[in-house]
Amino acid sequence: MNHIEIIKDQTRRSIWSLKNVINCIADEDWTKLYCEMPFWKHVYHALHSLDMWYINPFRYAEPDFHVANLNNLDIQTEKQLTRANIMAYLERVSDKITAYIDSLSDETLSEKPPDCEYTRFQLILAQHRHLDMHIGMMMGFIIANRGEWPRIMGLQSEFSDTEPLFF
Repeated sequence: MNHIEIIKDQTRRSIWSLKNVINCIADEDWTKLYCEMPFWKHVYHALHSLDMWYINPFRYAEPDFHVANLNNLDIQTEKQLTRANIMAYLERVSDKITAYIDSLSDETLSEKPPDCEYTRFQLILAQHRHLDMHIGMMMGFIIANRGEWPRIMGLQSEFSDTEPLFF
């Protein structure tokens, strides 16, 4: 298996895990504050960063619904996002990243995208680190609220949309 296939598989597992964690957030917790920010904003921050930094943060266009600081976990915003907004955005980001990975080869991983100081591999690896950290935080919020552990997609897990949300 080449590096691109490994990256594709691990990215697919991370996005599956993020989607499942989002589905595990109880409706009544969607706007509950954590570190003075609503739960949905933690989700959007992680997803927005994945969208912006996975491919090339220096050639990035904000999603059409974005407003200033919507992704910033240090600044309150009036605009709120619904679960439907987030899930639609997740699908767009997933499709965009899948197409991007399909355009890469092992050789292009060590190249820097246009106007970017980081290699493609640095950007991808950094986003996996960032996303997994935020998934872990969100799982902690869910576990504290529900006492249940959201299912994540491990290295040997089989993909299934029929598995229960929780372990």
